[in-house]
Amino acid sequence: MTKSLVIVESPAKAKTISRFLGRNYTVKASVGHVRDLPKSQLGVDVDNNFEPKYITIRGKGPVLKELRDAAKKADQIYFATDPDREGEAISWHLAEALQVDKTGPCRVEFNEITKQAVQKAIKSPRPVDQDLVDAQQARRILDRLVGYKLSPLLWAKVRKGLSAGRVQSVAVRLICDRQAEIDAFEPQEYWSVVADLQPETAPNAKQGIFSAKLHQIAGKKAEIANESEATQIVENARREKFIVQSVERRQRRRNPAAPFTTSSLQQEASRRLGFTAARTMRVAQQLYEGLDVGPEGTVGLITYIRTDATRIADEAQNAARETIKSQYGAEYLPKKPPVYKSRAGAQAAHEAIRPTSMDRRPEDIKASLTRDQYRLYRLIWDRFLASQMAPAILDTVVIMVGAGDYTFRASGSTIRFPGFMALYIEDTDNGGEAEEEGNLPDLTKDELLKLMAITPNQHFTQPPARYSEAMLVKTLEELGIGRPSTYAQIIDTIKKRGYVVLEDKRFTPTELGCIVVELLKEHFPDIIDVEFTAQMEEQLDRIGDGGADWVELLEKFWGPFHADLKKAEVHMEQVEIADEESDEICDKCGRNMVIKQGRYGRFLACPGFPDCRNTKPLLKEIGVDCPVCGGQVVERTTRRGRTFYGCANYPECEFTSWQRPIGTNCPECGQFLTLKQRRGKAPEAICSNKECGYQTKLPEGD
Repeated sequence: MTKSLVIVESPAKAKTISRFLGRNYTVKASVGHVRDLPKSQLGVDVDNNFEPKYITIRGKGPVLKELRDAAKKADQIYFATDPDREGEAISWHLAEALQVDKTGPCRVEFNEITKQAVQKAIKSPRPVDQDLVDAQQARRILDRLVGYKLSPLLWAKVRKGLSAGRVQSVAVRLICDRQAEIDAFEPQEYWSVVADLQPETAPNAKQGIFSAKLHQIAGKKAEIANESEATQIVENARREKFIVQSVERRQRRRNPAAPFTTSSLQQEASRRLGFTAARTMRVAQQLYEGLDVGPEGTVGLITYIRTDATRIADEAQNAARETIKSQYGAEYLPKKPPVYKSRAGAQAAHEAIRPTSMDRRPEDIKASLTRDQYRLYRLIWDRFLASQMAPAILDTVVIMVGAGDYTFRASGSTIRFPGFMALYIEDTDNGGEAEEEGNLPDLTKDELLKLMAITPNQHFTQPPARYSEAMLVKTLEELGIGRPSTYAQIIDTIKKRGYVVLEDKRFTPTELGCIVVELLKEHFPDIIDVEFTAQMEEQLDRIGDGGADWVELLEKFWGPFHADLKKAEVHMEQVEIADEESDEICDKCGRNMVIKQGRYGRFLACPGFPDCRNTKPLLKEIGVDCPVCGGQVVERTTRRGRTFYGCANYPECEFTSWQRPIGTNCPECGQFLTLKQRRGKAPEAICSNKECGYQTKLPEGD
């Protein structure tokens, strides 16, 4: 019998796949890339068509030896790496290292790690796609040229340990530019007027009351600049009769969101689950590669996670429709399976991220998953199933009320048919789509209304919001900067370099980040330019499609970049960034300690280094006393970036809480209360004692 060797990237993937193939197949893992450019040098011959110098990655010698030994015993070798550019490049490097003919049928590709998909792929091997390899190679060399040429310049001119990158620098620029907008923002005062009205025919003083907001004055949009104008309007309106001018009723259809792509999964997991992009990708990779779910054994639970397509295979759509019909009823099925439009340039052969089988309901396999795995799988399941459900139908009503020259507007909506909303509603960065819910009284044109109250309200325009992780990922994708599969690494890098910090889950640029951006703007305008970077991504995509030459792309980039580099080496000024001084006194030498940026965030260090090496954690107090010892509760961060709360007197006091304490105790059991804040909802105080269950709403602003 023919003996075949199948090579994948990870041991977990190898373990899963080996279950689906017979005894004549041996499955081995390369554990990622086996060859790469050297770390100690540029590794690219810019004078010889950008010829890369690939070497075996340190520590991969034993892996390659094992693969070579297995290859000698095999009659056929298949490379079953991931179905994308990076996976194609790994297959190419493996073929080179094992001396396998890349033009022969050696590459197998599947979108999900299930028995049916793997066995089908093994029957249809193809050659390695050289265009995809060239696209990956061009990207790798491009990033190497930028990183290895710019970073040493920043070390020399600003500070050691810094880095610049083709995508990371643009990401930092976006955050710095947003901060500049916020700093330049001047709030403008404006006022609104709201009337509480009741039908004249209401049976008692409490029924039928609704609120209407001033919409127009003498037929023009109501714009109230100050308190005196608002007060005058209130006085004038009190003397008028309030009469219903019109009642408009209509139905509105609301369609579900498309199934997840890499980017939308990162965004929604950030908003709903509080996951960083890195955490999302790490857990999603586990779900994709395969987990032991009991009697069925190890199986991949979701399709490939690096995708920008929203396409769904016919079999998966049919299975979803059967599930919807059985769980919700036939009325929740659209007449035709929905088709979602993928972004321009998306790889049509890929699918969206979805469960590999509708037979594996989240609740049925929950016991086999970690908490993170279950929550992410549940999110993917709900989003996919909802994407195949019927639209929601809402009854909306808009009431216009006249009072002399003033026109007030009231609107509301009720759900006639929930459709997909029975399962899932997509969140947004501003707290979700604000539906004006609730019933308005059944009014008719020319009906007279009673004025119960009329109130002027002061407001101020707000500056643009700082980027959250979800917002930054969304913006990068919309601008065509980088690829969603790299966003987690980019965000991690700019935090570790000290270019940005996360404050209340929003990115704020540091002084260092802004200085680096300004230097790059002045001396390397193309590198830091959003449009230039997006066009470069398009060119890389064209190489992958066979429509452009990778060497030509690098030649066009290298000439101007190298010229800018030579100028900057001479003309870029030296920058001294003083460490921020704190009020904390070093208990070893008496100096004022300074704030430093480390691998895991900011910390306090003595400026007397190396004579004094004293360091301390930088503690952010939240204004709450420790419920155990009375010390100050401070905000802390785990090594993986998750926020928790602990006592400043640690290690003497070991109090910790994942939830933010609010400084008061539960009236029922005496344990400390914590803050629960959900978008679009009033904040709540909940008891830290789960067995108690006490919770109550807090006033806004507390």
